[in-house]
Amino acid sequence: MYQFNFQPVFQNMDLLLYGAWLTVRLSVVAMLLGLIVSLLGAVAKTSGIRPLRWIADIYVEVIRNTPFLVQIFFIFFGLPAVGISMSPNTAALVALVVNVGAYGTEIIRAGIESIPRGQIEAGRALGLNPVQIFRHVVFKPALRNIYPSLTSQFIYLMLTSSVVSVISANDLASAGADLNARTFASFEIYLVLTVLYFLLALGFSTVFAAIRRAFFTYPAGR
Repeated sequence: MYQFNFQPVFQNMDLLLYGAWLTVRLSVVAMLLGLIVSLLGAVAKTSGIRPLRWIADIYVEVIRNTPFLVQIFFIFFGLPAVGISMSPNTAALVALVVNVGAYGTEIIRAGIESIPRGQIEAGRALGLNPVQIFRHVVFKPALRNIYPSLTSQFIYLMLTSSVVSVISANDLASAGADLNARTFASFEIYLVLTVLYFLLALGFSTVFAAIRRAFFTYPAGR
């Protein structure tokens, strides 16, 4: 009979909590930078400039059709062959941004293309310039439509960040692996890690839901 022993886990809970904090920090920075990449990619894909569309299409298709593990190995182990070396934490951040940027590009593109053409023409008739039309007529309504999909992708990003431990980047998964190598309490450690990742995902979901209620829910009748 297996004897459960959570004492090594509780004695090193500070290590796991610090790993959870590193995961949150990595995920938030990757989300913000990934949102910028996604927006630029969506604008490129919906623009009338053909070379920009080709570049965005190639980027999205390559990233969406290759495993994230291969992408992070390419960035960390492959790029040094051409003189581009990064620390594990930097490579992890770059890989996450590149990955979520491709998926976010398609989500934002779909939101932009969901805006009726008549609204854009109405903005032009009111004398708005292209930047004002994109900001007020296209982007805001599109963001409201795609917000659930975009936040779901960001939560998936946070969970996917556990893969970065394979290149020794600092996060919750790597903290658990280090603790497991010292205590060999695998069942207990990874059970606690499962709970922590669940709580992190629940926390992100709660924050995103609060943002949605604050900025994207209109009073009845509007």
